[in-house]
Amino acid sequence: MFEGKSFIDVLNMGGWALYILFCLSVFSVAIICFKLFEFWMKSKITRIQFISKLLEKIKSNEFDEAINFCDMVNSPMASVVKSGIIVFMKNDGNITKTMEREIMIQTVKLERFIAILGTLGSVSVYVGLFGTVLGIIRAFHDISRIGSGGISVVVGGVSEALIATAAGLFVAIPAIIAYNFFTKLIDKFGINMEYCSSVVNDILKKKINK
Repeated sequence: MFEGKSFIDVLNMGGWALYILFCLSVFSVAIICFKLFEFWMKSKITRIQFISKLLEKIKSNEFDEAINFCDMVNSPMASVVKSGIIVFMKNDGNITKTMEREIMIQTVKLERFIAILGTLGSVSVYVGLFGTVLGIIRAFHDISRIGSGGISVVVGGVSEALIATAAGLFVAIPAIIAYNFFTKLIDKFGINMEYCSSVVNDILKKKINK
């Protein structure tokens, strides 16, 4: 069916819906690549590695060094712990609540563009189906206008219309898979932030009580 046809010809076969789906696919791939790179950068250091190095500095009362270490680590764990250490050094405010607020801030940052992937995964299917319905309507309208043809003409028109549905699924499936994958990663980041926050909070409270 696609023999001898260029990419533009295939897009024209699917109608305007295929152009929309092409733009959505480009947008979806861009978001997926961006989030993969972002999460990879934020996962270079494990929770155990981070907390063990950090505790060495805190236990030695090297709080400035601990903050500098947090600045060098590109991870939401570091931002959460850093906020707690700064409050501890200033003797101002509640350490626990400060780190809890930072966890919420970092979670919102991690969730950027994730909802868009879920929306693209849902909408793409319906755009494809809508394009198919319009294509079928157009095919039958052309047949009734010409008044000739046969089953081969009908099948040809319907097969071209179904390109939009196939394209919609092609865009939706990777977007949904990526959405679920990134959601699980965000949950993992959240657990790591909660763990680091709890450990650091306990140590800093012991120093306050001394």
